[in-house]
Amino acid sequence: MATGDGVLVVLDIEERSPVRHVKISEQSLRVLAVSPDKGQVSVGASDNLVKVFDLKNWKPLARMEGHNKSVFALAYSPDGKRIISGGRDAQLKFWDTENFEEQKNIAAHMYAINFLSFREDGKYFVTCSMDKSMKIWDYEAFRLLKVIDKARFVGHGTSINKVLWTKHNNQVIAISDDHTVSVWEINIGQ
Repeated sequence: MATGDGVLVVLDIEERSPVRHVKISEQSLRVLAVSPDKGQVSVGASDNLVKVFDLKNWKPLARMEGHNKSVFALAYSPDGKRIISGGRDAQLKFWDTENFEEQKNIAAHMYAINFLSFREDGKYFVTCSMDKSMKIWDYEAFRLLKVIDKARFVGHGTSINKVLWTKHNNQVIAISDDHTVSVWEINIGQ
C-alpha cells in the first residue's frame, strides 16, 4: 500500500498483517507498479520522483528524476524492458529497466496524466487524462496513434481517471469524473 505520508506498507495477504514499512518520501505516494519478471517495484510520488526497489530485500535500485510535478501513472512494459511514467506535468517518460535512464519524453496530454494501461501483447498502451481524453500509443515507436475524446468520439466530458485495456474483445474501459464508465472497442494492429 502507498500512503499519503510517504510510507510504503508491505502486507502479508494470508496473515492480513503488515510485514514491512518503507519510508520513501516526505510527500504522498501516488502510484505503484510491479515488474513482470525483474523482482522490482516502482513508486511514483508527489515529490516528482520515481523510485525503484528490489522486492526481495527492499533495497533502493534507482531514483529517477525528470517530472516536474507529481507522478500519477506508472507501469512496466510487459516485456520488462521499460518503465513508463506520467503525471501532473502531462509528460510521458520512458525509462529503461537496466540502468534506469530516461529514453524518451513526450508532451502527451494538455493536463495531468492520471493512469495508463498496456494491451496484453505489449504492443500498445492507453493513457487517460484530466484533459478529458484517452490516447492510444505505439509502445515501440513512442508514437501517438489515436485520440478518443468528446469532440471526436462522444467521449467523456470531464477528467478520465482510470483506464484498463482488457483481454475481452480488445476493449478499453474508462472511468470518469462525469460518473460514467465507458467501454471502447479498440481495433488497432490486428
